Amino acid sequence: MIQKLLVANRGEIARRVFTTCRALGVATVAVHSDADADAPYVAEADEAVRLPGNTPVETYLRIGSILDAARRTGADAVHPGYGFLAEHAGFAAAVTDAGLTWVGPPAGAIAAMGDKIAAKELLAGAGVPMLPTWTDGDEVTDFPVLVKASAGGGGRGMRIVRDPADLPAAVDSARREAAAAFGDGTVFVERYVERGRHVEVQIFGDTHGTVVALGERDCSIQRRHQKIVEEAPAVLPDGVRERLHAAAVAAGRAVDYVGAGTVEFLLAPAGEFFFLEMNTRLQVEHPVTEAVTGLDLVRLQLLVAEGGALPVPATPPADGHAIEVRLCAEDPTQGFRPATGTLHRFTVPGVAGEFTPTRGLRLDSGVDTGSTVSVHYDSMLAKLVAWAPTRAEAARSLAGALARAELHGVATNRDLLVRVLRSAEFGAAQVDTGFLDAHPGVFAPLLPADRLPVAALAAALAGAAARRAAAPVLAGLPSGWRNVPAVPQAVRYATTTGDEIEVRYRLDRSGALADWSTDPTATDAPDAPPVVELVTAAPDRVLLDVAGVRRVFRVHRAGSVVFVDGPDGATELTELPRFPLPRAALAVGSLLAPLPGTVTRVHVGAGQRVAAGDLLLTLEAMKLEHPVLAPTDGVVADLPVPAGGQVETGAVLAVVNPEEAPR
Repeated sequence: MIQKLLVANRGEIARRVFTTCRALGVATVAVHSDADADAPYVAEADEAVRLPGNTPVETYLRIGSILDAARRTGADAVHPGYGFLAEHAGFAAAVTDAGLTWVGPPAGAIAAMGDKIAAKELLAGAGVPMLPTWTDGDEVTDFPVLVKASAGGGGRGMRIVRDPADLPAAVDSARREAAAAFGDGTVFVERYVERGRHVEVQIFGDTHGTVVALGERDCSIQRRHQKIVEEAPAVLPDGVRERLHAAAVAAGRAVDYVGAGTVEFLLAPAGEFFFLEMNTRLQVEHPVTEAVTGLDLVRLQLLVAEGGALPVPATPPADGHAIEVRLCAEDPTQGFRPATGTLHRFTVPGVAGEFTPTRGLRLDSGVDTGSTVSVHYDSMLAKLVAWAPTRAEAARSLAGALARAELHGVATNRDLLVRVLRSAEFGAAQVDTGFLDAHPGVFAPLLPADRLPVAALAAALAGAAARRAAAPVLAGLPSGWRNVPAVPQAVRYATTTGDEIEVRYRLDRSGALADWSTDPTATDAPDAPPVVELVTAAPDRVLLDVAGVRRVFRVHRAGSVVFVDGPDGATELTELPRFPLPRAALAVGSLLAPLPGTVTRVHVGAGQRVAAGDLLLTLEAMKLEHPVLAPTDGVVADLPVPAGGQVETGAVLAVVNPEEAPR
């Protein structure tokens, strides 16, 4: 039996595996980069080994370093988690060659499914339905198509192409991204199905010849081909579920599969389905399967790795419904680019359990309050899962918990997830992989523009309460009160969208709000603020009566940044100094790096004329390519960062002199 397990991964999946190990009495070993030295998963392991460096290539992708960590700690088994080396056949073989127990499928099965081109050919022979596929872009005749990486998943190396003229550039870009993410730039092209649904089947096999399906998941709602909402069971037409399960089991048996695996299918509107790929590992979205089956899939992985027989002889019936969302560090004001920073507060209300099958709300998080989100790894912070007897109840519970969560310090996709869960179309199970494109309204922030002034007022009043609480004398007097008429107090804030809002308020001698107003720069702000009465104000909580309705605002300050969570949504405000210091002005037309990264390609030269939307350069950060486009017609005046250069947030990437309009 396994006595000590090393997890060759990081973040929430490492914490997930450690939780089951503790329940089973298995000792645990973590490996970590320098950037992850203070991460929660490292502290939770019984032992931890440093992998010097920060980038995945330096750390989590070094097979020799991980095996050395197992040897030094006496670990007798290795769990790969997901991502990094989880689907690396060479790693699986190296682990077993070192005399360690590999918690995963055999190297042969990983190799067979790891090459997606070869996998399609193999499983087509087993009767699994396939989409038309091309390995040579010049042979593609049927558009639209999807360019895909052969060696990986997670949306990396994927491009939709509708115009044949765009195919060569899409293939080149996909190859670069795939090579950076997986070390293999091989790509292929397959037919793209409009309004298709991404439905996958969880399979499990043991060394005794058993392969079973443990239900299916709908993972159709995606952005940049990465799943953000998953649910089990899927809402399927009559008869489709049984055929999906049978095809998935056939795929597993074709490669003598052992352990946890996922067979992914594309479901067309008419009900026909096609094989996409097989992931030879535990999936990010496995908690929804655990919720509706009651099974601990990590426990089953360890049981099978030890040679035990699966205790599940057939597909178990689904009990209730579960929905999972991926909470990611992404900035909605910057096109959902990955975001970095420090989490000053990370709390989710109503969580019933973490990292194991749970009825109600489950949180699997790689971060805690105080964690640093670095540029070196992907942007997922946590997974929040809701189980309920019905799909509608699960969606409502999950949306409510997300809306009330306090997520301070790093921009996230929380508002998008809440709007998706509360949309009428999601409620009616009208989902497909183009859901976000078809419903742009879900990208609107939860806090409406006309509610921002009241939130800013709450921030100002909380600040005043904090100053009075810290006052060494006359602390009982209202903030800013004078015995003679005086001008209102004023506080200016910058919003996350780049606008500014000034709050002016005056308290009377009893501490009541005598009057208030705002002067916002946002063009969609209201003309006049609502009637507001101050009920109570503390440094961290303000209760206001807004037009006869009492509203509670939770306020948290970190330096000059104020986070306000209210009944309508959350906002982040940066208090601006009353007398700002002068600073160097940027050249007109400067394009700044939205996050730290590496300039991988420069597509233009200094002095070149460009049109608005032209690709200037490509920035790689957090495992994704980010195109930097010309904001206007003009001439490239400067390109200060060459290809291969590393930049920090706010660095000037290019300067485009705008072209003057003809007179």
